[in-house]
Amino acid sequence: MSSFPETLTDRFRRFKHRHFVPNADQYEELARYGQSPEVMVISCCDSRVDPETIFTAMPGEMFVVRNVANLVPPYETGGKYHGVSTAIEFAVMNLRVKHLIIMGHSGCGGVKAALDQSAAIQTEAMFISRWMSMLDEARLRVLASHQMSPTAEKLKALELEGIKNSIANLRTFPFVKKEEDKGRLSLHGAYFDIATGELSVLNHSRGEFFAL
Repeated sequence: MSSFPETLTDRFRRFKHRHFVPNADQYEELARYGQSPEVMVISCCDSRVDPETIFTAMPGEMFVVRNVANLVPPYETGGKYHGVSTAIEFAVMNLRVKHLIIMGHSGCGGVKAALDQSAAIQTEAMFISRWMSMLDEARLRVLASHQMSPTAEKLKALELEGIKNSIANLRTFPFVKKEEDKGRLSLHGAYFDIATGELSVLNHSRGEFFAL
């Protein structure tokens, strides 16, 4: 059996000494009384984009779900396994979060695969392409409106469209739409530029992203 990575062992020990011990009372309170975050973030799996780091969140402050390209599937009840939908249901109905943020980022590998299936190595199951098919319509819109644009511009355009697409899919969940209509839940879009550290947020009325 392979050994646990030594680098992670060292980092855990640093975490325990530098972070956990000084905040032991807070962790004990979270363990005893549970979590009550006001914010849920759906972000990408990408190792360069960590919501807790970007927003300097402490334990218990953010309910985070990460998947390839920060996608939300449309509401549907077929099949058996709905990981993202389960998390949304739990956060909205049980934790009663007040804000739900879709956070995309620059240079997303999943979105690259949506633009070009050959951009990612895949098995015969084509899991990546099947997942990214949620952006098929957005992809066609971007290609039509950016015919003469370089690939980098098309990629960013689709990354931004993907965020809007996930917000639209969130509103297909009846319980999400109900909470939003009653003013108890706000939906947000955000885009993190890895190279510059800039965070842009979606203005719903204008359909555009603006830097904070």
